[in-house]
Amino acid sequence: MKISGFSYVRNGVDYDYPFTQAIQSILPICDEFIMVLGDSSDTSREAINAINSDKIRIVDTLWDMNNRKGGKVFAQQANVGLDHITGDWAFHIQADEVIHEKDLPKVLSAIKEYDSDERVEGLLFPFIHFWGGYDYVRNTRRVHKNEVRVLRNKGVIRSYRDSQGFRKYTSVEGYEKGEKGEKLRVKKVDAPVYHYNGVRSTEVQKKKVNTFISMYTPDMPFAAEKQATFDYNQVDRVEKFKGTHPSLMLDRVKNFNQPFIFDPKKAKWRTKDRLIQPLEDILGFKFGEYKNYKLLK
Repeated sequence: MKISGFSYVRNGVDYDYPFTQAIQSILPICDEFIMVLGDSSDTSREAINAINSDKIRIVDTLWDMNNRKGGKVFAQQANVGLDHITGDWAFHIQADEVIHEKDLPKVLSAIKEYDSDERVEGLLFPFIHFWGGYDYVRNTRRVHKNEVRVLRNKGVIRSYRDSQGFRKYTSVEGYEKGEKGEKLRVKKVDAPVYHYNGVRSTEVQKKKVNTFISMYTPDMPFAAEKQATFDYNQVDRVEKFKGTHPSLMLDRVKNFNQPFIFDPKKAKWRTKDRLIQPLEDILGFKFGEYKNYKLLK
């Protein structure tokens, strides 16, 4: 049984993604790692090479800025990674996601357990979304609770929509022509993804948000300055993080010099979410939750 890791990044250093930590966090259980490197103008390549692992293979790409509607360019990059892996199982880690070292044995054990069970096509991971700093996590209905990050490399698997998940297709041609695809049958693994999407300086986060918006809007100039400032308090709700960070992240935690203290008075809620959230908190159930998978019991 062979496990392939894969990810993609473009200008990861400039946008302060913990992409080298993401790679290294799953590298111990991977037999190979495909890093899809977009046309970067920073030192992302040097950072990847500095990991100094013969498991890592860089695949160079050019991002198609005409393929931005709905964030499709992100799926395109994930598909490049899928096309280059050779393993029986694929472990997808995004550039702002890290797996805690204490959870790697759980992931490997689950892959081994389900390797002979053809019903299982992937593994579902819970998410911890950090916000404003390393001491807070966002915990509302506006963030996704679970995503598929490990999948069986069998048949035609393609990244769905904006690379949020994966589906099976009859053919690559069918996928490209808009075939809906079939959701993967998955088992859940108790190994959270530490998602550091909301931990940067306010200036870099502003740049990242503006660029991200432009990646979904074809008629918007790339990296358009649509947001003049960024305030981490403009969020619905966060809570204190009570766990431990992966050891790979400890230097970043130590060197982060932008203190953040959440002010609930500045919280920004959508009206619908403000009304529904208290009920979901009581029931422990998310109404209308998007699930791009079929959870096996």
